[in-house]
Amino acid sequence: MLVWFLPLFLVLLLLGLPVFFALLAAPGLMLALNGDGSDFVLLYRNLYNGMDSFPLMAIPFFMLAGEMMNRGGITSRLVEFSQACVGHFRAGLAQVNILSSMLFAGLSGSAVADTSALGSMLIPAMEREGYTRKFAAAVTAASSVIGPIIPPSGIMIIYAYVMEESVAALFLAGIVPGVLVGLGLMIVTNVIARRAPDFPPLKRKATWPERGQASLKAFFPLLTPVIILGGILGGVFTPTEASAVAVAYAAVVSLFLLRSMTWRDLPDVLLRSAIASSVVLLLVGAALSFKTVVALSHAPEALAAFILTLSDNPLVLLLLINILLFIVGMFLDAGPAIIILGPILGPIFLEMGVHPVHFAIIMSVNLTVGLATPPMGLVLFVASSVSGERVETIARAILPFLAVEVFVIGLITYVPAISLAMPRLLGFVQ
Repeated sequence: MLVWFLPLFLVLLLLGLPVFFALLAAPGLMLALNGDGSDFVLLYRNLYNGMDSFPLMAIPFFMLAGEMMNRGGITSRLVEFSQACVGHFRAGLAQVNILSSMLFAGLSGSAVADTSALGSMLIPAMEREGYTRKFAAAVTAASSVIGPIIPPSGIMIIYAYVMEESVAALFLAGIVPGVLVGLGLMIVTNVIARRAPDFPPLKRKATWPERGQASLKAFFPLLTPVIILGGILGGVFTPTEASAVAVAYAAVVSLFLLRSMTWRDLPDVLLRSAIASSVVLLLVGAALSFKTVVALSHAPEALAAFILTLSDNPLVLLLLINILLFIVGMFLDAGPAIIILGPILGPIFLEMGVHPVHFAIIMSVNLTVGLATPPMGLVLFVASSVSGERVETIARAILPFLAVEVFVIGLITYVPAISLAMPRLLGFVQ
């Protein structure tokens, strides 16, 4: 009977119940009807135990660091640096948007933060230059999914916590796929610009002194991911300690070096990051409680047996799982989806010889792209809120960008070296 919690969970989501409550209500109701009080208590005990974790402390710290950097005007410096590098290319400001997302990913690790911070600045600027609002919003939403792929990444911390993998290995594995997504989006933007005669004309190429000045302004922000990754890979500190170092560095840069943030800004920065962190951690706790009932119901074994009846070819199964993850990503946030599906799907593919880090990247990138996929992609709604454009209009404009992201997912899936090259080079995987 417990297995019925899965369809009940989907029904509650379709009825509009928030994910946090649906994750607890569906299994809780089934356990209550099942008449086993001890299991029911275990469900809600795991809500706290799921959040009471040292590795997960990295999530609120990284969010706080990203909020400090954003409030301190760091975003504008990254945009200015991107403008100096690629602003003279065809559809220059759109290319700036994409490059800024790649750079901002190393600070926040959040697609929503990327859409909100860069979108509020670049969408109006692109509109003033002659780009349509729907195109500007689509570029912003499509490029924002790079945030959780390039380290630091909140969803990779969650995956490493749930599946007991190395955070450093996952961080390294996300670098090349994230860059590939960014380059793919730049190519598509260039193609669209060549076919659209009404795009803004090419801008003047920045001189080397102008590039040097922009690089100096962006030097301290760009040093953030170097410090984080360098410290983790060099064994100086753990990922959780690295997140605290990132906060300290962001505070020093914003308050003292650049003086772009004042002490009066701190209460609001702390409040905003606390609210965002609490949402993520509550979802993690609820998803781990959900995972408890998944284990009690023996659903993973049943699903594994069903999947293996479809095909015994790992390549075919990877294609089917990609389709499943892509669909799930349309409706469910990446963090809860990883906690729910990781323990179910991971062991199946590990037995087939798929490397655990490779599968982690397949899952993470797939679910992240789902954030920008209609009909329920979260960043579509954020982009709509920032731009004032209808979600349906942005959804149509984003389709060419989604096509290239799906193509990159295919490359990541069937060419494991794309994900594993960096971790193997630095000795984090065999």
